[in-house]
Amino acid sequence: MNFSHITFLDMAIIVGYLLVMFAVGAIFVKEIKGLDDYYVAGRSLGPVVLMATVCATTVGGSAMMGRAGLGYTNGIECVITAIPYILGMIVFSGISGRIQRVGCKYGVKSIPDLFDKRFGKTAKCILSAMIAFAMTGTVAAQVTATATIVKMLGGQFGISYEMGAFIATVVFLFYTASSGMFGVVYTDVIQFFMMVVFVYIAIPVASAVHVGGIDVFWSNLDKNYLVPHIDGNILGDIVTYLVYTMAGAEMWQRAFAAKTSKIAKRGMLCGTIVYSVMIVLVLFIGLIAQQILPNVYAEYGSTDAVIPALAVTMLPAGITGLSLAGILSALMSTSDSYLLVSMQAVVHDIGRTVFPELTEKQEIRYSRIVSVFISFGALFIALYIKSAYDVLMFAWSFYAASAGIPSVAALFWKKATTPGILSGMIGGFATTVGWKLAGTPFGIGETVPGAIVCSILLVSVSLKTHNQTPSKFLEA
Repeated sequence: MNFSHITFLDMAIIVGYLLVMFAVGAIFVKEIKGLDDYYVAGRSLGPVVLMATVCATTVGGSAMMGRAGLGYTNGIECVITAIPYILGMIVFSGISGRIQRVGCKYGVKSIPDLFDKRFGKTAKCILSAMIAFAMTGTVAAQVTATATIVKMLGGQFGISYEMGAFIATVVFLFYTASSGMFGVVYTDVIQFFMMVVFVYIAIPVASAVHVGGIDVFWSNLDKNYLVPHIDGNILGDIVTYLVYTMAGAEMWQRAFAAKTSKIAKRGMLCGTIVYSVMIVLVLFIGLIAQQILPNVYAEYGSTDAVIPALAVTMLPAGITGLSLAGILSALMSTSDSYLLVSMQAVVHDIGRTVFPELTEKQEIRYSRIVSVFISFGALFIALYIKSAYDVLMFAWSFYAASAGIPSVAALFWKKATTPGILSGMIGGFATTVGWKLAGTPFGIGETVPGAIVCSILLVSVSLKTHNQTPSKFLEA
């Protein structure tokens, strides 16, 4: 990929941005007084901060670079597959108030915490293991994307892919492990505004000016790219996104961290609305890049390079550096969120169950140690396991199918029982694996049958057992 005309000023801006991320982590270390501070930022997030962290976490490598590349090749499909996630987040915004109230009243900091109080330690540990695996895979995918960008930017300065991966890992590891949720959300705020101004505004505006205006762009656009279509694979993605939003551990964590239930709802909804606008802008970026960079794959090796290629082509020195830092922001803001959730699942949700005598200071210390192993495990996947993306997609599929409906049931359904929850989770997981091994019959993604089986087992077994083994329901 030829980014040889990136200037020293651009690189200085990017390095400065990375140093600011380090500084934020160092500043917020002093805010950590206990587990509430480390995992849910002292339940202190206001609506603007919550909106920014929700949006920054959602806009990762796939939502920005991947969708722009999809818009470049397949047009409106990049929006179609995002709609169910947006709808799911709108629904989640509605239930986030109850999540916040339950968290405050019962000291719940995670979905496994909720499962522990309602269904016992076995359900808690099974769900925690699912979260840890799925979230670590996500961290690996973001490390891969970030390393690719760092290499593209620093190739002329002798920075390899491996060095890029290492740099990316060290930066988000430092501020996440040192300052926990405080570091994550307040770096997210910086990263959110970097993305909005220098990626989602600067690149579309510069591109529109370059082609001669919106009217010229529209007249030259092949309208076939705006004709929607749905096949079995897209249907599977739609169900995965829709069900996953109900059990997205990173969003539950943000709902727990909100100052009030009203703020939880408002912040989640505003973040979802801004994300929806960003998806439309990503489609525009992908389509206008067809007219500016018609040979992007041949020149850059991947259609995922659409956004950074436009930044380098369209923007002046200095603004280019800010835009590329904004792209890095999208990747790092997702990495840090999933790293924190993984740490919490391993140490707080599993470790504290096995070793209940752990003090809060010990748990925070062990969380920081575990974060190193998770981060460099993700780095290992990014460097050496070529099928990391396939592993990630499978992890999301089985997690959505196995945990989505049970999480909603744990929050709202009084008749949900431990046998019902365990049957649903195990049945959903087994069906997802079996469907995948069978080659996804009828071209339907594995999340669809997995979620159906999970729901049937959860409801039927719970109805049969709720009189004999009722679970404790948490009143908000």
